Amino acid sequence: MATYKEVNGTAVQNFAGAYSGAVDGELWFNSTATTFQYNFASTLTSWSAGGNLNTARFDLAGAGASNTAALAFGGASPPDTGATESYNGSAWTETGDLNTVRQDLAGAGTNTAALAFGGSDPAPVATESFNGSNWTEVGDMQVGRELLAGCGTNTAALAIGGSPGPNSTELWNGTNWTEVNNLNTGRFQSGAAGASNTAALAFGGSGYALTETWNGTNWTEVADLNTARSRLGGAGTSTNALAFGGQPSLSSTETWNGTSWTETVNMLTGRHGLGGAGTNTAALGFGGAAGAGGLAATEAFNANVPVGAWSTGGDLNTARKRLAGAGITNTATLVFGGETNKNETENYNGSSWTEVNNLNTGRRSLAGAGTNTAALAFGGFVPAPASPTSQIVTETWNGTNWTEVNGLNTARLALGGTGTNTAALAFGGEGPPDIAITEKWNGTNWTEVNDLNNARCELSGAGTNTAALAFGGTNAQSSKAESWNGTNWTNVASLNNTRDLFAGCGTTNTAALAFGGNADVTPPARASTELWNGTSWSEVNDLNTGRFQLGGAGSSVSALAFGGRISTDAVASTEEFTNPGTITKTLTS
Repeated sequence: MATYKEVNGTAVQNFAGAYSGAVDGELWFNSTATTFQYNFASTLTSWSAGGNLNTARFDLAGAGASNTAALAFGGASPPDTGATESYNGSAWTETGDLNTVRQDLAGAGTNTAALAFGGSDPAPVATESFNGSNWTEVGDMQVGRELLAGCGTNTAALAIGGSPGPNSTELWNGTNWTEVNNLNTGRFQSGAAGASNTAALAFGGSGYALTETWNGTNWTEVADLNTARSRLGGAGTSTNALAFGGQPSLSSTETWNGTSWTETVNMLTGRHGLGGAGTNTAALGFGGAAGAGGLAATEAFNANVPVGAWSTGGDLNTARKRLAGAGITNTATLVFGGETNKNETENYNGSSWTEVNNLNTGRRSLAGAGTNTAALAFGGFVPAPASPTSQIVTETWNGTNWTEVNGLNTARLALGGTGTNTAALAFGGEGPPDIAITEKWNGTNWTEVNDLNNARCELSGAGTNTAALAFGGTNAQSSKAESWNGTNWTNVASLNNTRDLFAGCGTTNTAALAFGGNADVTPPARASTELWNGTSWSEVNDLNTGRFQLGGAGSSVSALAFGGRISTDAVASTEEFTNPGTITKTLTS
């Protein structure tokens, strides 16, 4: 038998603890833990929110080869619509409408070369071809029907089942439809996947879990879905498919490997009558219904994407909550203020915290900006008998000492902040009540600028004072996000999870991280983490310890979470986020 060195070209390394230089899959011996260990890349499979359809609707059709290039057409808003929209990975754009308004139709092809066929009256045989701008009527189907499934391309498509003719199959050659061999089990409202009309998959429908595969001539029954359903979405090929949503308002998602179905992560919003496009690793689900009326919501599915991971760092010297921080990496961070040691300051070097000189005004629920050698602390709360309790106090840090400078124009606590110690932005907070006021710092003075669209406190921020992001917060604003262009705030895609009392960070308004918090969870301590890519939020790996009232600093690829509260007690624990990350595993027999 070959040795490890003969197979891998190197001997097993011996390290007292973690082996930071290990490549993915490389084995080493941890002499401290007396175990063999190895690293592998941290990946994640998830659904994330995308841009909304311009026309909310259900029982529509879709086409597209990926989750960044798709087409949505037809459906009921109600009433029935011929609206067609093209997706570019972030937003939908209206293009030429179908010639025949209808719902319960099927689609095939891409967002620049699609086919629409079947559907509700008045023309259930109608077929139309899309050239990227407009639809053109082409040859009618042999069997008019609605509630059918479809797959393939706009020159080689397959029409499957439907009502009437629930077992009927027709093949499109770019000019005409031809009836071919029937499904083994007739049904309607099923899902389908397939890249051509010679290799396809039909699944679910009519309350069934049944799956059948098409080889160009015949249908063969194969392994069932784990969850029976109708009016579901489908994407992919006959050997690598994805089934998602379905009636009754399901969020469950299953992936097909050519042999069997495996349950994977759920959609964010359960729905039925939705459109689907893409592949089994990069799919798009859009529209549908979860109750009365149609949905505009779009979700993107991505499988096995390399993402960041949290690992344990050195504890704070003093456990605390409602604290603030400054820093652009997870190896150089300053933390200050908090409850109950409200003026204490500590500096992190990537492994441990060192106590340094205190704030001049002790406080909690303040905001921070800058780096660990040039920071800004502003706003906050000082308990009675001090008056007023909400603070305007601003202090600047030079790497050694804090110096009080000109204060905010509006006293507040639980505000958001971002930027540097000479160019910062303060937004939102509680006066009380919740406020939307935004102020810009130029190194000397604060100046009021245009307000947030949504007044709130307990929010977080990322970016600079000319390109910032504000997200999360209290009450009805707890999932909302806004982007700042130096003059105005604009609403952008919301967080997937409502949250306040959380932490966030990011050096730009196109790459940010939100983590922890306590909104709408029991017990009230979130571990979930979301990554902002400038367009949408995606769930990534959770904190190791869920908490709220914590602090955060760094960037979307190198972040730090510190302090906070788990139940009633403040904690000192610190976690480091690295993107892309690795996970260490112990070899077991």
